Amino acid sequence: MTRRSLSPSERVDWLRLSRTSGVGPVTFAKLIERFETASRAIDALPDLSKRGGRAKPLKAIARDQAEDELADIENFGARLLCACEAEFPSDLAALDPPPPVITVKGPLLLSDKPVCAMVGARNASAAGLRFAGDLARGLGERGVLIASGLARGIDGAAHAASLETGTIAVLAGGLTSIYPPEHEALYHAISEQGLLVSESPPRYSPQARDFPRRNRLISGLSLGVLVVEAAERSGSLITARYALEQNREVMAVPGSPLDPRARGSNRLLQDGAALIQGVEDVIDILSGARRPKLEEPSGADFEDEFEDARALDEAVSDIRERIAGLLSPTPVSRDELARLTRAPARVVLAALVELELAGRCEIWPNGMVCSV
Repeated sequence: MTRRSLSPSERVDWLRLSRTSGVGPVTFAKLIERFETASRAIDALPDLSKRGGRAKPLKAIARDQAEDELADIENFGARLLCACEAEFPSDLAALDPPPPVITVKGPLLLSDKPVCAMVGARNASAAGLRFAGDLARGLGERGVLIASGLARGIDGAAHAASLETGTIAVLAGGLTSIYPPEHEALYHAISEQGLLVSESPPRYSPQARDFPRRNRLISGLSLGVLVVEAAERSGSLITARYALEQNREVMAVPGSPLDPRARGSNRLLQDGAALIQGVEDVIDILSGARRPKLEEPSGADFEDEFEDARALDEAVSDIRERIAGLLSPTPVSRDELARLTRAPARVVLAALVELELAGRCEIWPNGMVCSV
């Protein structure tokens, strides 16, 4: 996404589009790519959603609703960052696609300092908690910021140990949502010394589906993800999977094969994650990590570019319902849809955008799509 400044009016439109039901991160990015501004994309929403099969044309949230949210953010002492703006974290902006907006609170600046995510079991062992704290403290002393999800167990230990050197708590809910309740003191300490991050409205209460989105942000902010303890079906493994998709480093601390809290992290090691026994191991891995770059697509990325919008619209109309018929609750890749329909990838994605705006599918950031 091209870096540029937004006027106050443009920021309101950017927020309106991002908060509109049915506009996920992929659809948001493609709408901006196609229409260049959020205002033009908002104007196109009714027609695009109607073409996708929506009975009642989709409209963006009202302007005064977005202005009220911006005022709420400011009154809370927080700030809104849009994905195209210079202050938006560069590693997060390099995601494909980045979250359209995030809200942040706290004095910590995400500059050129490396960020390492630390995640693990909520019901962590005493040894795991101590080791996570030692690692976080040691990494902080070496100039590494620690990112985690403010959850019980390993997350809390990592945050507490890195308060003095820099810690980032990524929240599943809005900035005013403190979860779990027993971390209220830690939450306030991070807001005063570190940084709270959320992609939800300030007063939004998290639901189950929001935790994987939070995990994607944790890995997206970081050069690498370190898993200290994790069961086989742990949410920490979701964070590790996102890290792989984002071309980030994946690291794990080995644990006893007799402890079920170590089975997931040990599995990561079997699958090729870097084995971590101390701070130096993490430093070595992060020092060799290549930071994701923000680059404009080359001409080769647009080989199937259509000369005008009408030609693209006609191509989408020809293929839209066929794509809809191929979708099911089981996720399928966009590449597979392009192969099955023998349509250019740009046409397939444009058709999927219309279908998502119509509420007929969900486009995932990892390239998968499913029916709704």
